[in-house]
Amino acid sequence: MEQAIEILFTASFWVAAIRIASPLIFATMGELICERAGVLNLGIEGIMTVGAFAGWFTVYSGGDLWTGVLIAALAGAMFGLLHATLTVPLGLSQHVVGIGITLLATSLTYFTYRLALPQVTTPPKIEPFQPLPIPGLSKIPILGEALFSQTPLTYLAFATVAIVAWVLYRTPIGLAVRAAGENPSAVEAQGISVTGIRMGAVMVGSALMAVGGAFLTMSAFNSFFFEMINGRGWICIALVVFGSWRPGKALLGAILFAAFDAYQVRLQQISGGVVPYQVFLMMPYALSILALILVARRATYPKALMIPYQKGER
Repeated sequence: MEQAIEILFTASFWVAAIRIASPLIFATMGELICERAGVLNLGIEGIMTVGAFAGWFTVYSGGDLWTGVLIAALAGAMFGLLHATLTVPLGLSQHVVGIGITLLATSLTYFTYRLALPQVTTPPKIEPFQPLPIPGLSKIPILGEALFSQTPLTYLAFATVAIVAWVLYRTPIGLAVRAAGENPSAVEAQGISVTGIRMGAVMVGSALMAVGGAFLTMSAFNSFFFEMINGRGWICIALVVFGSWRPGKALLGAILFAAFDAYQVRLQQISGGVVPYQVFLMMPYALSILALILVARRATYPKALMIPYQKGER
């Protein structure tokens, strides 16, 4: 028991938690933008897979790391455009289209991987982003190593939360996005295109999801392998609900889930095999479900979420 408690006060634990949280932060912010505009994007799992492959393959083919991030974002935006076209102007089921996007994106990614690297049996490696300590701040005990000795993409993930919050609550475009998810007829009454706002939000959100996937191949790891997203997309959808569609609370949810995940790995090491490892693997998800149950009842969701809107409707 003493060892289990001591884990929570080690720098290595919090370094791992922040690293695990980083891709979740990107994808959660992307999903939050989509849902704030009134569109549920269940294509998140497939879009993260596309981003992971696109970023990694760009670097593997000779591009630099930031070019890989840009290509991943563009690939995600393209799938976001497809999703938005089917669900916003055409008004198709957001559930069906989202699952279809996930299946299409995942299958297309695996097909492209096999087509580009037919003889490869072991995933090729690239040189990923390296930790970039911030002078002075990185020397703070525990907190410095956890927050200020991370890779540039982790810093970008936290900056993304601040930018999303500022845009949503401090700018006219953010007000339009929120209104499109709450009362689209009011947006139309102001002469603003609800279709344009929703499609733009889905494309931007999907780009962030893809960057979350790219984090895994370009910062957390150094290669692409099948099933590496491993359900993270679905967790991000739950984190949006947990955060009550607010960027700050969603950030805390992502860190909390990541801490559970990092904690279970260390508990496995000190348990000595007495407890089946599947129990520890289950812990982050079980605790997340419990937290979601406690929070979701009080959450206020966007009123027009998943409701198609046609111009002229009241």
